[in-house]
Amino acid sequence: MSGKQSSRIRTLLVVLTLSLSGITFAAEIPPLTHKLTALNPPINAPSLRLKNMDDEIVDIKDLKGKVVVVNFWATWCPPCRREMGSLERLHLATKDKNVVILAVNIGEDVDTVFSFMGQVDPSPSFPILFDLEAYSMKQWKVHGLPTTYIVNPEGKIVYRAIGGREFDHPDIQKTVINLGN
Repeated sequence: MSGKQSSRIRTLLVVLTLSLSGITFAAEIPPLTHKLTALNPPINAPSLRLKNMDDEIVDIKDLKGKVVVVNFWATWCPPCRREMGSLERLHLATKDKNVVILAVNIGEDVDTVFSFMGQVDPSPSFPILFDLEAYSMKQWKVHGLPTTYIVNPEGKIVYRAIGGREFDHPDIQKTVINLGN
């Protein structure tokens, strides 16, 4: 096994271990919050080029000029599951306001994710991207799931959210919409 493969496997094992320990204490999961952490100064968004559920390539560089909400998640992650409906409500409230939501699934196949989507209310209509090898986690410096970044129209990460959020909260909606104006 190469060093790269070994590193990827270790990363996936750490994420899985952290997530499984979260499942054990599911009753103790804190409520979702609506706070975002501003990055000051903003930093350049790393590259992100992955396939979606239709096997089409989505590249963040093609979205320059738009606000992009990049959410890293997995179906086995309780807070990820809890926030998915609010991401769809944010998408519905902002899709005509120069905002794109991208949900990057880490380490799962299309069948697993598709099955989960039928359980989400409302079911996501924004792009779901697949990173089977978790390459993007290292590039984006994701240390746990869920982690979400908000990228301004100039391609800079301006906000970060580590842990579950209520993305349809009026404060988050206002922040995201204002970035696109």
